[in-house]
Amino acid sequence: MNADRPAEEDGDDQLEALDAPPSRLLFALETRALAEFGLFLNSRLLWGLLPRGDGHPVLVLPGFTTGDVVTTPLRRFLRHRGYEAKAWRQGVNVGMRHGLEIRMLRRLRELAWLHDQPVSIIGWSLGGIYAREIARTQPAMVRQVITLGSPFAGSPKANHVWKLYENLAGEQIANEAKRLQGLERPLPVPSTAIYSRTDGVVRWQCCVQREGPRSENVEVYGSHCGLGHNPSVLAIVADRLAQPEGEWAPFDPGRYGCAFFPAERSRAAEATTG
Repeated sequence: MNADRPAEEDGDDQLEALDAPPSRLLFALETRALAEFGLFLNSRLLWGLLPRGDGHPVLVLPGFTTGDVVTTPLRRFLRHRGYEAKAWRQGVNVGMRHGLEIRMLRRLRELAWLHDQPVSIIGWSLGGIYAREIARTQPAMVRQVITLGSPFAGSPKANHVWKLYENLAGEQIANEAKRLQGLERPLPVPSTAIYSRTDGVVRWQCCVQREGPRSENVEVYGSHCGLGHNPSVLAIVADRLAQPEGEWAPFDPGRYGCAFFPAERSRAAEATTG
């Protein structure tokens, strides 16, 4: 379950590799997202087996070049499990354009006031970077943060879309690097970073945080573009959100079957061969 940071292990060659995006083969395999959506549709009968929530609000932030339409399956799942799942309502996410931060904070305050309690935030890819920034500055209004393949650490060029980001956001990626500094540090609220080692869009090492008493990394099998409807991700999200406010414990993948979580599967294999 825990992610190691290999950038600190193998010297300059390793550091140089972490500045590069995933392989072209992994990028081509992002078409897996379609199959994962099929699994999502076929898994609906099993949703009732996952923990049910307490009705608190959950704000879902989309990834780069996507909007609320893409997060609809995830929000539908969250509503099924008893949450007040809310869209971000900021159109297509094309980067931190002028006024976006203020509008997101206004949306957060609106939900926290309407429901009279802190809001959990789920951020997919770039949306997860926003979620961590918001939680660091507004911890009183944030219950917890869950990121899905969000490259909040490492090089901002360790992905296949940084040039497109510069064109659409109208700023140099070097400015993004300044914003990322320190974002991998544990947040003042509970946080779970979900990532896949076969992510074809962003390098997975950039999607893990420093672990602490209330911060963790959880690995899944899957693509980057399918994380928002990946059944394993849904199980993690349901488990994390169902924890009572003020209580938190690390995710236990053994509760949901070792075959669906790489670290748990490896641990089970070691126990068998040992």
